Amino acid sequence: MMTAVLLSGLSVPAFAQTKIVLDDADSGRVFEGIGVVSAGASTRNLVDYPEKQRSEVLDYMFKPKFGASLQHLKVEIGGGENSTCGSEPSHAITREELANPLPRGYEFWLMAEARKRNPKILLDCLAWGYAGWISSPFSQDSADWYVAFLYAARKHYGLKMDWLAAGWNEKGTDLNWIAKTLRPKLDAHGYADVKLQAPDNNGSWQIFDDLARNAEADKVIQAVGYHYPNEFGPQIEAEAKHAAEKVIANGKPLWSSEEFCYSGKTWEMAMLLAQVYNKNYIRSRITKTEVWPMLSGMYPGLAFHGAGLMLADTPWSGYYDLYPAVWTTAHTAQFTEPGWRYMDKACAKIETNTWKGNYVALRDPEKGDWSLIVCADKPVTFQVQVAGKLARGEVHVWKSNEQIQFIEEKPLRLTNGAFTISLEGNSVYTLSTTTGQKKGAHPAPPPASDFPLPYKDNFESYAAGVIPKYTSDQKGSFETAKREDGKGVCLKQIVPKEGFIWAGAGNLPHTIFGDRNWTDYTIQADVFITAGKAGIGGRYWCGEQRGAGLVLQQDGTWSIEASVVAGVNNELKVPPLATGKIDGFIPATWHHLTLVLKGDELTTSIDGKEVARVRYKNSIPPTKAAGPT
Repeated sequence: MMTAVLLSGLSVPAFAQTKIVLDDADSGRVFEGIGVVSAGASTRNLVDYPEKQRSEVLDYMFKPKFGASLQHLKVEIGGGENSTCGSEPSHAITREELANPLPRGYEFWLMAEARKRNPKILLDCLAWGYAGWISSPFSQDSADWYVAFLYAARKHYGLKMDWLAAGWNEKGTDLNWIAKTLRPKLDAHGYADVKLQAPDNNGSWQIFDDLARNAEADKVIQAVGYHYPNEFGPQIEAEAKHAAEKVIANGKPLWSSEEFCYSGKTWEMAMLLAQVYNKNYIRSRITKTEVWPMLSGMYPGLAFHGAGLMLADTPWSGYYDLYPAVWTTAHTAQFTEPGWRYMDKACAKIETNTWKGNYVALRDPEKGDWSLIVCADKPVTFQVQVAGKLARGEVHVWKSNEQIQFIEEKPLRLTNGAFTISLEGNSVYTLSTTTGQKKGAHPAPPPASDFPLPYKDNFESYAAGVIPKYTSDQKGSFETAKREDGKGVCLKQIVPKEGFIWAGAGNLPHTIFGDRNWTDYTIQADVFITAGKAGIGGRYWCGEQRGAGLVLQQDGTWSIEASVVAGVNNELKVPPLATGKIDGFIPATWHHLTLVLKGDELTTSIDGKEVARVRYKNSIPPTKAAGPT
């Protein structure tokens, strides 16, 4: 491990030379934080962890100067429709619930836990899907729905939200609706201090052209956020320059309001994330970057499994994995605070032809402390001059590389307000006058284990209105409810009408649980059909549809339905493998469904009577998660 040393102006010829001047007179934009996005059901499995391990994961995410030390949390406003790795329930699934919105799901809980650890954390929210009673995403209905979400957060968890994203995730926004409907609605109901950010869309900052023509909307939108600006467009540098010019002219903060979406498990990707944090400001004056997903809390086999800053996907085991990306995030978040300012003349690429080596410098406008965050893809020597009223005490040096992350090295002292330091390549460094940073550590979690078998749940241990353990909704919303016959508790799909869809996930509301490595097994469930149809399925594939299942309709018609994989990630629905109708079927009662999967044979029974035995062969090994639909 290299130790940083004061070289008193001496150079190391093999290293590149970079001169930096840090000066409190250097003008730069206000830093607004490093954040994450909990949405798309990506956090679902975390909430079911044993309290000890769950609290530890939350510490690594949100506790200041401990782990990632996140400064901003944006959550999904659930709409009961698939939003990437599943669906999240709505606080108001009907218009009638607006008067008493419910804190369904886990996002309210997550915000409360984040703020418990960091009272200064900024809270934000964004819609992916919309409840079925809403007339359109940009209507009085939707404005009422947003206000109800803010009210539920305040009523049930005492949460004061800081921001609301005034757009339909990655589908655009309506500036006239924001100015004439949403902002007045918020103001009239006591949320005048909730700021609006828009449009939370993909693209290259087109909203600035629209804002130039809409002064009323321009006045009420207080930040502009786009997704993956690090990657957009065929002419990235030209578009980034255009964006920066527009932002400077408009004066609004610019955010990367969804970024990364890779796994931070490898050092290569962890360092890429640190490069992106810096690059976003250097190139486009982006002052906040938000990573999606916060962590991988979805079942293996679902979209984007493994992405994020951590892994927390097996609550029955208590196992979690802390990725190096936690520590490359800490290199910024543990050494800054929202409200600090960038020093633009000390924010640049190390070499003009690549973003792999870069650095940014920020200062505390009140105390004069400063931090310099460096991504050194190659060895480099920095000659740093500290000017003006900036702090000139010890310079603390923290380093991460592929072998070991977030290690404090020997501090530096200034000579005549300057120091020289040589940095190793393929490393992230922070040089700072601040103190109190820590590589937080909890005891190692239990080892990972398979989903427990046999597994059963009659839901009698739950109160009504609870998401039971290990179920992960993919479309619709499933929660515990009192049975129709009054004889106990059941699992009920509560969304009465399909809402505005952001993504797919099949044509039936369904929830999953289990292990994608299961091969031959039996699944059974009692179903009560109040409308439409119900069923069970297994060998689930990639969040789109059941692999194979037994479906029973309200009139007694049944079918064995399946989908097959034709090529990579290309799932095709095939005609029913078998159909029939039960004579003398009684709809308003419970019916027992059984599905036996053994090799390529499916055996199905209803109320203890076998109805069909068919051959079914997927084009991939039948090793997908199982769950009731």
